[in-house]
Parts: sequence; C-alpha cells; structure tokens
Amino acid sequence: MPIAVVRAETFYLPPSHMPRDAWADVPAAELVWRWIEYRMNRRAVPPEESVDESYYARINQNRWIADCSSCGSAQVVSPADPRYACTECQWGWCTVIYPEDVAAVEAGLAGLKPVLRNWWHDDDPENPAATRQGPVEDAPQGVDLPTIQGRPA
Repeated sequence: MPIAVVRAETFYLPPSHMPRDAWADVPAAELVWRWIEYRMNRRAVPPEESVDESYYARINQNRWIADCSSCGSAQVVSPADPRYACTECQWGWCTVIYPEDVAAVEAGLAGLKPVLRNWWHDDDPENPAATRQGPVEDAPQGVDLPTIQGRPA
C-alpha cells in the first residue's frame, strides 16, 4: 500500500491516552489549535474572523502545508477544510488554494520517496520553478543571480 500524502487530519492527532477519534468532531483546519494547546501546554484560541487573504497549499516532503505571509510560520493543512489561521502570529482565517485535482497531484508523487515529494501550485508566486517576468527589483546591479531550471530564482 503506498504511503499517503499527510493532511491535517492525519497529522494533528489526539495524545495517546485519549481515544484516536477524540477530536473527530473538530474541523481539519482547527485541529492544529487543539494539537498546539496540548503539545505546547498553552491556551490556543483560533481567531473568530476571516481575513481577505489567501495562501497556496503546497506539498513539502509529503505534507500539505501552507506558509503564513505575516510571520513565515507554516502548518499542515487539508483539502477537506481549505482554511488556515496562523497559530504563531494569530492572523485570521485565510482561504487555502489547492489544485483542481488534488488526487491527481498526490498520485503523481506516489512513486517518489516521501522525503522527495514536493509540489508547488503553478500560480503560486513563491513557486521556485515559476517563470519570472521583468527585472528582480532588489538585486544589486552587476550581480549574477542564481537560476532554477534556467530561470532567475
């Protein structure tokens, strides 16, 4: 049986002294808040409000993750609940954008070792393989920039 790509509902599990389904009633995007509260032994209250911002989900070493644009933190997310709220900076609920065919993306990576399973959305501006248009604004003049697959990094 192939190893499945990890999602929030299979990553953020209740502690071993609790039944495995103890958090079954918690939406996938909110599981991290329960997990943080237990693991870090600190009160973790998810934000109540949504913000008008979205993040692209990506697969990083076999885990669906989203990166916070405010503080740079990341957490495991799930296509079953496409929301993200950062447990570090407390930024409100954002929409997470997944590919149209999540199963096809996961299946396309299935032949790789889990540590090599990495995927970026084509529209994600942070995608290192995306084609860059125009000059790099912060680059000093006369400096050769590194390239990825023949494109500026």
